[in-house]
Amino acid sequence: MKVLLLSLIFTPLVIAGLLWLIKRSKPLLLDGIAILTAVFLTGALLLLRPTQNVLVIRNYFPLVLDGLSFLLLLAANSVALFILIYSIQYFKDADVRHKFYSWFFLMLAGVNGVVLAGDLVFLFLFLELAALSAYFLVAFNGGAKELEAALKYFVLGEIASLFILIGLGLIFHLTGTLNLANIAKIFPQNAYLAKSVITVLFLAGFGMKAALVPFHFWLPDAHTSAPSPVSAILSGVIIKALGVYALLRIIYNILGINPQLVSILTALGAIALLVGGLLSLTQWDIKRLMAYSSISQIGYIVLGIGLATPLGVMGGLFHLFNHAFMKALLFLNAGAIEKATGTRDLRKLGGLAKTLPVVYSTTLVGTLAISGIPPFNGFWSKFYIILGCLQAGQIWLALIAVVGSILTLAAYLKIQKYAFWGPDPGIAVKPVPLSMDFSLIALSFLCLLIGLGSALVIGWFINPALMTLAQGTNYGQIVFGGK
Repeated sequence: MKVLLLSLIFTPLVIAGLLWLIKRSKPLLLDGIAILTAVFLTGALLLLRPTQNVLVIRNYFPLVLDGLSFLLLLAANSVALFILIYSIQYFKDADVRHKFYSWFFLMLAGVNGVVLAGDLVFLFLFLELAALSAYFLVAFNGGAKELEAALKYFVLGEIASLFILIGLGLIFHLTGTLNLANIAKIFPQNAYLAKSVITVLFLAGFGMKAALVPFHFWLPDAHTSAPSPVSAILSGVIIKALGVYALLRIIYNILGINPQLVSILTALGAIALLVGGLLSLTQWDIKRLMAYSSISQIGYIVLGIGLATPLGVMGGLFHLFNHAFMKALLFLNAGAIEKATGTRDLRKLGGLAKTLPVVYSTTLVGTLAISGIPPFNGFWSKFYIILGCLQAGQIWLALIAVVGSILTLAAYLKIQKYAFWGPDPGIAVKPVPLSMDFSLIALSFLCLLIGLGSALVIGWFINPALMTLAQGTNYGQIVFGGK
């Protein structure tokens, strides 16, 4: 099982190098290796699913698989599979595709490493690997706009990394170790000033990685410049693994949650929820609209987990999981619209409900899911976040969460109105390739299936992650008791 755990990091690393070397004259081999690798990673995760014990590797390369890390890994690797299938015909040129695959698997190795890392040094190194790959993927098309967006992402991302690095240095100064389990056991709880400084540094660093308001400025440009498969993985996986997950792990399991942090996180979540929702309403570029919507949805996640109530945290974790599928679906739909029509400007689109029925239907599913309409998955996660607000006695936060959902619905109905039901402008519409349609249908089906089977999903995947966070700073004892 430990070999299988190591393979989650080393397999995509090896495949990234292998795909770079494969001759571009063999596109079928290129695609086959990429898809089979993604299937292997998802299958390996399901075999590794922790039930009671935590799976730990301690020697030289500390890795920990528990309920929280499993939840993130399952979302990241399963979404990656559908993005890769979609990309087969999105990037028609094999020369372009082999470069995309290589950077994509390098990024996936970094994401898996961040989530599994049991040591802050390895967490930081894998975070930089994933971030470096993301910078290159944003600049993938090589145009001036793409390079400018990637540069902005790079500068802000490395400023965030500097904050995180300073925080790591302070932790090492206080504890003499960077092993997460050791820190959780020996961190001096009476070092209030040092703990406050470290918390602020991590909130700024990981908040910037997560595009949490007010650190969100890089995300809209990155999304509008990147290819749609990159936007799907960036919003669905990167900002969660490099930002939200790392912040969750450190605040709950290492430093410990407290009333001051609850107030800060809920306030940041509520502000992000409203700011992202309001700004999304003003956009005419489909991907830019979706980028601001991602900022709003990150607000929901931070609000839920920041409440520190059982229902709130459960809702935040469930929304983190759901958002990976919902937002990947929506960004891939945006890519399908652009491929078919040559534009993402809603003012130039119309009548696509008849000419692109699959894209219309799957975009509608994504719209209903992310807006929290039953029976889709987004309804349940938002419902539990609202219940968590009420459980905490924060009625005003519950009202903000409801308003945020209305803003989300209004923004996505704008896409429905102009792109699908608006007057046909008479532009030529190309058919969407089969592999792209397949991923759209599969992700739509998952949004519905997760919603209908929400009780099972919560029992199998969300509750183990919730229990991990509920253990708080006892994380150290749990890891040292892992098999």
